[in-house]
Amino acid sequence: MGSRTQTLVQLTDELRDQLDRRAARLGVSRSRLIRELLERGLTDERAEGHSKRIAEGYARFPQADARDAWGDLDAWSEANARRNLGALAEEEAT
Repeated sequence: MGSRTQTLVQLTDELRDQLDRRAARLGVSRSRLIRELLERGLTDERAEGHSKRIAEGYARFPQADARDAWGDLDAWSEANARRNLGALAEEEAT
C-alpha cells in the first residue's frame, strides 16, 4: 500500500451519519469506507471516460452495416442460423 495523507473534509451531519451507519453495517472504519467509496467513484469515472472515447470513435468512423475487418456479420449469422436449424431438423427426424 502506498503512503497516506490525512485530509480534512467537511461533511454535513446527515452525510456523516450515513457514513457511520454504513461503516458499522460493513464492520469497517469511517476512514476506510470513505477511501473505498472514493476509489470506486474514481474508477467509475475512468471507465466512463473510456466508454465516452469509444463512442466518440464510432461517431467519427461509423460502421454503415455489419461488415468489418472480419467479414459480414449479418451473412454469417444467417448462414449459421440456417445450419443450426437444419441440424436440429435432422436430429428430430432420427
